[in-house]
Amino acid sequence: QVQLVESGGGSVQPGGSLRLSCTTPAFIWGNLNIGWFRQGPGKAREGVAAITTSGYSTFYIDAVKGRFFISKDHAKNTVYLDMINLTPDDTARYYCGTIRPTYGLASENYDDWGQGTLVTVSS
Repeated sequence: QVQLVESGGGSVQPGGSLRLSCTTPAFIWGNLNIGWFRQGPGKAREGVAAITTSGYSTFYIDAVKGRFFISKDHAKNTVYLDMINLTPDDTARYYCGTIRPTYGLASENYDDWGQGTLVTVSS
């Protein structure tokens, strides 16, 4: 089982920003795409963003386009999710997960994921 570690969650007011981090094992870095997904209270799991092994291609769902930005730091084996203009609807536990390249970036078929990090947006 691949161990991923998420961090960076917290409580912010609407309009606030957060940066989530996902640290991955080195051996998967060049082999698997990485996606961020979330599960809010009483809601289904929802993939929000993903990035290819190279970092050159990204995917976002419509609800976060222009507000969430996914990126990779190859030197640190870390994937980031920068979130701006947060709204209460973004409240959820956020997870990063591995996606096989053959599934495509829009896939929500994650093989492994971490414990998640909690994001709460409220006034």
